[in-house]
Amino acid sequence: MKTSLLSLALASSALTSLAADTPLPKLDLGGVREEHIMIPMRDGTRLSAYVYFPPGQGPWPVVFEQRYAVITGAGSRKELSAMASRGYVAARVNFRGSQLSEGVWRGYRALAWGELRDGYDLCEWFATQPWSNGKVGTFGGSQGGFAQNFLAVTRPPHLVCQYMTDTGLSLYHEGYRLGGATKPERFKKMDAVARDPADNRALMAEWFRHPTYDDYWRDEDCSLHFDRMNVPCFTIGSWYDFMSQGSIQSFIGRQHRGGPDSRGKQQLVIGPWLHGGLPKSNKIAEMVYPENAQFDTPSHMLRWFDHHLKGVNNGVEQEPPVRYYVMGAVGEPGAPGNVWRTAKDWPVPAQDIGYYFHEGGKLDTAKPAKNVSATSYASDPRQPMEIPFTAFPGARDARKFEEQKEVRTFTTAPLAAPVEWTGKVRAELYVASTAKDTDFIVRVTDVYPDGRSILIVDYVRRVRYREGFEKEVLMQPGKIYRVAFDVGSFSQIFNAGHRIRVTVASTGAPFYEPQPQTGEPLTIEFPTNAVTATNTVFHQRSHASRVIAPVVK
Repeated sequence: MKTSLLSLALASSALTSLAADTPLPKLDLGGVREEHIMIPMRDGTRLSAYVYFPPGQGPWPVVFEQRYAVITGAGSRKELSAMASRGYVAARVNFRGSQLSEGVWRGYRALAWGELRDGYDLCEWFATQPWSNGKVGTFGGSQGGFAQNFLAVTRPPHLVCQYMTDTGLSLYHEGYRLGGATKPERFKKMDAVARDPADNRALMAEWFRHPTYDDYWRDEDCSLHFDRMNVPCFTIGSWYDFMSQGSIQSFIGRQHRGGPDSRGKQQLVIGPWLHGGLPKSNKIAEMVYPENAQFDTPSHMLRWFDHHLKGVNNGVEQEPPVRYYVMGAVGEPGAPGNVWRTAKDWPVPAQDIGYYFHEGGKLDTAKPAKNVSATSYASDPRQPMEIPFTAFPGARDARKFEEQKEVRTFTTAPLAAPVEWTGKVRAELYVASTAKDTDFIVRVTDVYPDGRSILIVDYVRRVRYREGFEKEVLMQPGKIYRVAFDVGSFSQIFNAGHRIRVTVASTGAPFYEPQPQTGEPLTIEFPTNAVTATNTVFHQRSHASRVIAPVVK
């Protein structure tokens, strides 16, 4: 394959001409040269790339990102030209079948380790151009983070380092589904990304033919291949982002199970941010953290690349393996938290402490003593409770959701002293339903003395997957089941006088798309036979529902 790639590179004058599409609007890029190049893959399909060259002749190191989203906006062009002005050939490339790239839209599948390896081919193409010095780095977040994990598994010879933000590993667990819950309406919108919208609908149909985590999905799970990853990578995660799980697990897997050039050479930064956004700000939704919460991602990324791709001795590789922001109350002078800490590894030491649900909506570390105690509510997919967001609404007051009719909350008494949770929060629910299948949503919020309930984390579990994602096991109506799942990770000091709240519901649309609750195979189009259920959460001696918190003393 290396020979064929080199052949493609030698034939680049014939195969990589400037695309004959409409020119981009004029934009002052300084002395940087902008080109639109169609780059050939091993099967002859060409991918659309916007490439930015520094002044002069080179050769230079190359940095690139892979995305399916539009890459021709003014912000993207200025960002890449700024990188080019620092002595890099900088590029963004669209996935196969998206935007102007040729081929059939297949999501991430052409980036993986099968017959098509588009990321590998791009890396080696960039490395063998006459203006390249053969050293290649990659960057990007979200879709561009997933793409980098896929690329690392394929191990292209010229890949030297990576820089990921808000990344993921497994499309089944962190992308197309969340906790087993499907998102068909969300992914119908990907028609706009695909060069041919019919390709997106065909891909979605393929997903729904694989409802469990099987070999089809293992082909898109990078966490199975950490041993193949073999480059230093700087990873950024955000506490107010469900994809922090991917950022954290990417760091842990590469740091401990990667190849010799990966193990011990990873760094992780996690801060009080939402998904995406560069640089990372201290102003997050309704919260304004101290200015120390800012992280200048573009500048730091250049330091990382300068060291690994140019050999600059700037000390970036000697910085702590883990830096994490301990969130605290905002607007309360002297409140503990809102500081950075460092660690040699993740997770940091903490004690697992159960916070139990009690009758009357109370939350306490004491176990319930009553023999019979439970809370019920209705779950109607045709009249769902509302979470009117398409992205996670963290760092916002969650009371509008909590006050809805079929939502239940469990809240501690005002804290006598600050309490720190740092690490992964888990839910252990004991539940019953009148339906064969349903969902359970669990949220954790910091309740301020003025009543604001600031959302930190939430997650969902589709009950048919309570015994694992490899099989579907329906419920028997009225029978009590244990449903345990990870809610998410964060670092927060709940200040004295605040209260800790856990919210439970079964619908929250459109953020969590409702399911029909019939127990039948899930479909792209919502069926006409959906059923309303009565769901019950038990908080009694024999079935004590709780969240398990990583408390740092």
